[in-house]
Amino acid sequence: MEKLFETIAQKATGWAGRPPAFVIALSVIVIWGVTGPLFHYSDTWQLVINTGTTVVTFLMVFLIQNAQNRDASAIQAKLDEIIRATTDARNAFIGIEHLTQTELEGIRAMIEHDCGEGSTDHHAIERLIGRL
Repeated sequence: MEKLFETIAQKATGWAGRPPAFVIALSVIVIWGVTGPLFHYSDTWQLVINTGTTVVTFLMVFLIQNAQNRDASAIQAKLDEIIRATTDARNAFIGIEHLTQTELEGIRAMIEHDCGEGSTDHHAIERLIGRL
């Protein structure tokens, strides 16, 4: 069941992010809007678009979450491999994505402290931001 969902989710998210999907969605909205006078802007006419968009949005939430989970896992695996393969890297960082936010912030503070408080040229960063 999981493999079937993954296959469907990958194909659906791949297709939904392409121009034809946008054109179809835009066409549905335009057709719906043009038919308003034909149906006298009735409650049923409004209910059709509200129900349709709600159902599509509900389903897309799961597809988007699946895609994000898959991407995050792939990126994390790649980063873990870089850490593992780098001789000077701290292997203890492999798997830290499973820690709490507070624990991760503690690790970040520790790394910043290890690098030295004056090691970051904040003025250079501010100048760079100022150029944007």
